Formats: sequence, C-alpha cells, structure tokens
Amino acid sequence: MFFSVARSRLFIAFAFFSPSLVQAHENRLFTSSVSYCSPPDSLLVEQLDIVYFQRNASVSFNVSAASVLPNVNVTANLFVNVYGMRPYNLTLDLCGLLGGALCPLPTYNFTGADSITLPSSIDISDFLPGIAYKIPDLEAFVQLTLTEVGTNTVRACLQATVSNGWSVRQKAVEWATGGIAFLALASAVFYSYFRPDSLAPVRFLDVIYLFQSITASALLGLNYPSVYRAYALNFAWAFGLFSQSGSSSIQTSINNMRRLTGGTVDQSGSGDSAISLVNRKLSPYNNIQSLFASLPQVDLKSFVENNVTLPAIQSHTPQVLADSSDVATVTQGSSNTLQAGIPIHVSLLGISTGNAFMTIFFVTLILTAIVLFLLGTAWLFTHALTHHTSWGNTRKNQLNSAIAHYPSFARAWLFRTALVCVTPVFIFAFYQWTLGDSWLADLLAVLLLLNVLIAVSIPILLILRPTLVSRYFRTREIEDPAQSPSLMPFTSPLRQERLYFIIPLAVAILVKTLVVGFGEKHGMVQAIIILITEILLFGILLIRKPYRTRGADFFSGTLAVVRIVCAGLTIAFSISIGLNAIPRVAIGIVAAVIWSLAVLLVFFNVLVNLGTWRLIRRVFPFRRRGSLASETTFANENGSEPSLEHKEDPEKTVSPMSSTYYRRPENPEPTHTLSTASAVSPVTTLSRFSDLPSEYSPATATTATTLGESLPHRWSFRHSRPPSTSLGSHGGLSPVTPSGESMYITPRESLRRSSNNPLPSS
Repeated sequence: MFFSVARSRLFIAFAFFSPSLVQAHENRLFTSSVSYCSPPDSLLVEQLDIVYFQRNASVSFNVSAASVLPNVNVTANLFVNVYGMRPYNLTLDLCGLLGGALCPLPTYNFTGADSITLPSSIDISDFLPGIAYKIPDLEAFVQLTLTEVGTNTVRACLQATVSNGWSVRQKAVEWATGGIAFLALASAVFYSYFRPDSLAPVRFLDVIYLFQSITASALLGLNYPSVYRAYALNFAWAFGLFSQSGSSSIQTSINNMRRLTGGTVDQSGSGDSAISLVNRKLSPYNNIQSLFASLPQVDLKSFVENNVTLPAIQSHTPQVLADSSDVATVTQGSSNTLQAGIPIHVSLLGISTGNAFMTIFFVTLILTAIVLFLLGTAWLFTHALTHHTSWGNTRKNQLNSAIAHYPSFARAWLFRTALVCVTPVFIFAFYQWTLGDSWLADLLAVLLLLNVLIAVSIPILLILRPTLVSRYFRTREIEDPAQSPSLMPFTSPLRQERLYFIIPLAVAILVKTLVVGFGEKHGMVQAIIILITEILLFGILLIRKPYRTRGADFFSGTLAVVRIVCAGLTIAFSISIGLNAIPRVAIGIVAAVIWSLAVLLVFFNVLVNLGTWRLIRRVFPFRRRGSLASETTFANENGSEPSLEHKEDPEKTVSPMSSTYYRRPENPEPTHTLSTASAVSPVTTLSRFSDLPSEYSPATATTATTLGESLPHRWSFRHSRPPSTSLGSHGGLSPVTPSGESMYITPRESLRRSSNNPLPSS
C-alpha cells in the first residue's frame, strides 16, 4: 500500500510548493491517456474515460471497445503504479465471475457511458491517501492485462495514466511571466532611446535569458519528474514554443515540407497523446520491470456480480471498431516512443519532434519581421511628424536630432533581437542535425544559425578591436566602442576596462547550447558539463567583478548561483543514477521553487529600473529627500540607475549627469610629484577662468595637494562625497591642475585662501 513515509514526504513537498489551493476543487481521479502495452489482439479500444469521485465513491465511465477474438479464455491482471510503487495489484479469474459469462471472452462491441456507486465492500481510501487528490502532476497509471489461460499469451494490454486535475503548468503563470517580459521590454525601449547607457535594456535581456535558462534546463536527456516538466513548460514561450494543435496550419505546412524533402521522423505523439508515448522507464510511468508475471489470485465474485452489468452478448460476427488508431501501441521495440529531453518537451506542446526546429525557424522569422516593421514605422512616423505637422515645425531641431540618432537606436535593437534568439536557434539547429531528417530543414538550420552567429559576432569583434589594435598596433587610434550607442546592448552593463568579459559569456552560451543540442543521449554528461560551465563563469564574475556597479555584480552573481544550484540538482534526474520517484519529485519541486524566487528577483529589479523606487520615495519620503548618497547606495545595491533629481542645499546640489559617471571608483596612479605644483603659473590659471565670479578664484601654487588622501575601498559601504554643480558646468566633475588639486573651489574656501595666500599681482 501507499506507505506512511512516502505519504508524509509527498505532503510536505506539496504543501511547500503549492500552499494555496482552492478547497472548492472536487477530489477526483481520471484517466488522462490510454495506450496499448502490447499489439492489440482480442481487444480493441477506441475510448476509455473513467473518473472516480471521492465525495460519493462513484465512478463515471465512457467506453468504446470491441472484443473480436472468439473462444479465448483469459485471466485479467489489474495493477496500479503510483510513483514507482504498486499499492494495488491483483489478478481476476474471469471464468469465475458472472456465472462464467466471460469465459470464453465474448465477442461484442461495447459503447456506453454511465455512473455507478461503488459498494461499501470496495474501500478505495484503504490504498489511496488523500494527498493523491492534491499533489500536482500526479505520476500514476493503471494497467490491465488479459492473459490466455493455458498458454500465458497476452491477448490484450492497456495502460491508462491517472491524473487528479492539478498541475503547475498554468495559463496564468504563462501570462504573468509574459507580462514581466513585456514590462521589461517597455522599460528597455523607453530608456534605450532617452538614456542609451541605462541598465533597463540590460535587465530586459536578463529576464529573457532567465526564462530561457529554465526552459533549457528541462531539455536534457534526464528523467525529469512530471511536476518539473510541467513547470518548465510555463516558460517555453521564451524559446518561441507555444502550445498548438498538431493539425494547426503551421504544423501542417511543416509536415508537408518535410514529407516532400525526405523527412522520415514519426509524426505521432504530440499534444494530448504525448504522455501515452513516453518511454515507460520515465515519469509518469516509472515502470522499470516487466509486470506480466503471474500475480496472486483475488476472488471478487462477491461484489462484482451485484454491481456490474454487461451489455447483451452479440451472437453474430462483431463489427470491429472503425477507428482505433487514436490509441497508440507502445512496446519495448516501438519506434514511436518519446525519449527524454527535447522530444517529450516539444511533444507536450503539440509539436512533433521532427517539427521542432522548423517551428523555431518560423517564429524567428516572424519575430524579426515584427521588429523590422516596428522600427520602420517609428522612423516613418518621426520623419512625417518633422516635415508635415505644425507641432513638428516648432520642434524641428529636436526631431532632426532624433532622426540622426535613430540608425544607432535601430541597430542596437536588432542586436538585442539577435541575442534573444541565440539560445533557442543554436539548440534546435544543433538538434536538427542529429535527426537525419529533411535535407531542407538541415539547410535552413545552417542558414539561420549563420545569420544569428554573424549578427552577434560582429559587435563582439568591434568591441574587442580597440584592445587588439592597441596591443599589436600601438600607433593607431580606434574609436572607443563603449561610446557607440549601437553597441550598448553589449557594453552598457560592463565597465570599460572589463569589456573582455563578453568572451566568457559568449563561450558559456555556446558550450551549453552545444551540450543540449548534441548530447541528448548522455543526460548525466550534459548536466555535469553545464554545472562546470556555470561554476567557471561564476568564478570569473566573482574575481573580476566586471559590471558597472556593485549592485549589478551582486544581481548577476545571484542569478549565477541560482543556475549553479539548479544545474546541480538536475544531476539527480539522471537515468543512470536510478533515483526513486518520490525523491526525484521532491528535488524537482525544490528546483522549481528556486527558479521562482529568481523570477521574483528579476521582476522587482525591473520595477526598480522602471523608476518605481523613486516614485515610492516621492509619495512616502521616509528618508531625507534628495540625498544622493542614500539613493546611489540603494541603486548600486540593486544594479539600477541612481535618481537624476536632487533638491537640497545649493552648495550640495548635484547636477544631472550620465550614469556612466557612477561607475565604481578606481585608485588613480600618480603621474607627477609634489614638486610639479610650483610649475603652475597663477597668471595662466587666472586667464583661463577670467569669466568666473571673483569669489571663484583658482587655487594657487602654494595650495597643498590632495595626493595621498585615502580613497574609499571599492567594497566600502561609504561613498565619496559627490562634487558640487555650482563649481562648473562639467557635469559636477572638477578639473584638476597638474599639481593634482581641484581648480573649482567653494566661495568659503576661496576667501580663506585669499586671506592667507594672496595671489601675486600681474
């Protein structure tokens, strides 16, 4: 029976993963898929729908079947497999039931639907705990085997998976995650136009990459628990995979194309029929051993005779059911069995295995066309607004400037589109080459992969070019790529001196896509290589700290830790380890919870970059408003941009400046000694700033230098006091003299210096 230890484990795991289920949901169990476990011989089934209701212990059924082989005496074996356990297992002697009416097995067609109440002698609750009605994505199936008496030949074998109606795959979750991505996209579009170096576009890519990582984690050749498969399907849209019918227009077109170009991959097993074709060693079957051995005899005559009524036996030759092809046959030698990894994942979405890449291909083309259309429409609208409206005529300079900068903006978004497509295109292009399928699909895989690779490689080469040129051709000057707006998708999150961090990021993506695409038959190796890759990437991030702010380093490091932990947990799903079903389910639930926490983290980070925190501070000024240090600290801790508005004492007011000035401080190397201070000419200094008010007198040669002052450590919680905007128009940054002292001084300091060290007259 369903022993108590397993029952308590399932209850704890389920309560932690999904604590808020509606109590109004009716407890029931029903068949979710039906398949033959041996070639049909004497029994053909077209439909088998059975529902058990716990509330009144009733069973509703809708069955269409035909018994076609005469003079066959059989025994019926019925057993239930729940998470690899067999709490219900018995053999029925049909010749001893109903006065021998079932011996030999009558030949007739049976089609009917009804509801019956089980007698009190059948107590389902004895072997079926209450948790079976609540746990999502239940892994259970029922098998009925008819074996001929005397010869032990299997005449019929049916397997039906059982579900309780609960699943972690929910439309609401798909819409919610899509809403997060859309919010991040809106924020990215706005800030990428008005502030190209903002972190908002970077966070949009982080959101998409996180969703793609969750989906990719379910594509390995591992024995995932059903609950984890269902959870990962909520994020399949980030790969361009959407639920659809196998008879949809796009799938029908792909089938026709493959059929005309040498496609041989079996088209069955998509949508609702995918579960019935899953390899029997995998979830939800967990059926490793053959169960055709003889089992204990159980006499059910006492209650079956009073509660089961068969239709009248037909004396004439039966009419075989016209269509029984909907019920698939899955045996040990079946070629249509779905294996672990990509085949099961895409089939659950209604996409056959051979159509996976072509689906990605069409989705990529559609996405590219949408992006090009929107970019072209925006340019035409701006151009028309400039030349054909009175409002545009009054703002012609601003609009002309926008049009001049629009090509860079458009190129940047085309690069972001390529970055979004890299992971799914690479994985499914590599996987397409392992199928040996349609030659046209293989050719399109090559073309699409090359186009995406070129779109991503060219910006990386442009970014690395100055470093290579300065190393091998020191006399040649190259424009700094960090200042190019079109390259902001690659450069904006990184410090200028750490732009080379793009290389380990690109290598990590390439390695993971190669492993997922080519290594589906080696799930353990896939999981280990991905784990090592994530650990190495995190180590580089931890040592080099490449991102622009401490908060961005912490944010990216947190996501890297999440990927490492979840990659390590997936090793437990390896088929070679053979972990029992219940521990696998518990590990899958833990991994899903960790991914969910990461999703919440990126969602709140999107809100921060959208400006929600500044809005909250305006509505609830629980801190001193306008404090640059506090806002910068919070922004840095969250990887977001600091506020541009500060209202405080005029001497402490800081003018708006680009976020690039908020990069972490570096310890400067002195290029001169204290003796160079005497070389500064007071007359030259005065002539340079002759247009400033008299109280803004420049420093003299005798003023002490600032060299030698201790700068704040990069991991210190204290920030250097920002310069004053009243001291000049250089974005709040004071120029220094060759002696290292500031040329801009406060009025009070100017008076103090003038009284102590008057400037010599000219």
